[in-house]
Amino acid sequence: MLHRLAAVLLLICGPALLAAAQTSECGRSAIEHELEIRPPNEEPTPHLSLADALDILAIPSVSIAVIERNELRLVCAFGHDASVDSLYQAASMSKLVTAVTALRLVEQGRLSLDADIDTELRTWHLPASDLTKDHAVTLRGLLSMTGGIGVPGFSGYEPGDVLPSLNQILDGAPPAHSPPVRVEYVPGSRYAYSGGGYEIVQALIQDASGEPFVAVPDDLVLKPLGMASSLFAQPLPPDRLAHAAMGHHGDGDALPGGSRLIPEIAAGGLWSTPSDLARLLIDLAASYRGEQGHLLKPATAQAMFAHQNGGSYGLGGAIVGSGHSLVLMKRGQNVGFQGYLLIYPETGQGIVVMTDSDHGTTLAEALIRRAAAVYRWPPLDDLAD
Repeated sequence: MLHRLAAVLLLICGPALLAAAQTSECGRSAIEHELEIRPPNEEPTPHLSLADALDILAIPSVSIAVIERNELRLVCAFGHDASVDSLYQAASMSKLVTAVTALRLVEQGRLSLDADIDTELRTWHLPASDLTKDHAVTLRGLLSMTGGIGVPGFSGYEPGDVLPSLNQILDGAPPAHSPPVRVEYVPGSRYAYSGGGYEIVQALIQDASGEPFVAVPDDLVLKPLGMASSLFAQPLPPDRLAHAAMGHHGDGDALPGGSRLIPEIAAGGLWSTPSDLARLLIDLAASYRGEQGHLLKPATAQAMFAHQNGGSYGLGGAIVGSGHSLVLMKRGQNVGFQGYLLIYPETGQGIVVMTDSDHGTTLAEALIRRAAAVYRWPPLDDLAD
């Protein structure tokens, strides 16, 4: 199925960045070939080129950053109007940046990882529950999806809609159209994915810093790492719109206005590029290995890469494997934008994939499997959220 004229594949690379990172030549990368695509409810199609995969899945563009030996090895964008500078909604990959922001505040003594969150919240409070009588909700629980909090995710708002405030989101009050964020099981007893928990983290970060949430990751994470293309903003400022990819449904139709608005900004409101997110992964991996001079202290980074409360998450991402096979991964899925990131901290290998399509997860998983073979990653089990 060809949904674009002549199924043209456009490729644009960042020459200065690539030269500095000793990259391979983008147009000849082996990850562009031998992809196995598994469309929803269909038999897998093996041995596809990336150009054919984009057409089969009706994905306008994909942007990729590959990490090899602790450096950016490959930074490329493929597809219609593709550019390595294009901004994509990071969706739930935003949670990793939010987690690092919160952990920096912990290291500064402005938040506690294990205190009852209600002792640190000022502008909103979690309603009392019998479930928390003997087990408090903590920041550790929220970051690891073991906090007992509900509301898995958020679907966003159409351009022009009145957006809810953070307190309205947390209480499920109009104009919010999501349920209230409440305790639904005993904190620390099990893992359950919760975007709502990260909205409580947003409140904690604002109350601890005394600043609007968007300013805090900018000061503590984005600027220090040179993530100049990244910003938490919903909607995007007018001067950034020209650089933003337009989101698309699975049939290839563009979203009205180009994207949905995500006022649940800590959980899914980051706009970014793969190379920016790769910089964060490289920095976290270096801290994990005990290197000094990075955003987080080694002990904090090592906690990020460790299972928390017996669940499948560390602090900010899913954790799979151990030793050289240890990997942190995070999927992002907003309406119209899907992507994936992962990093092996021991070997300094990883990838970030961002797309402007509801079929982006399918393509991202194929690219990850291909990269694993091409770059000889340690064993990679099932990909997690």
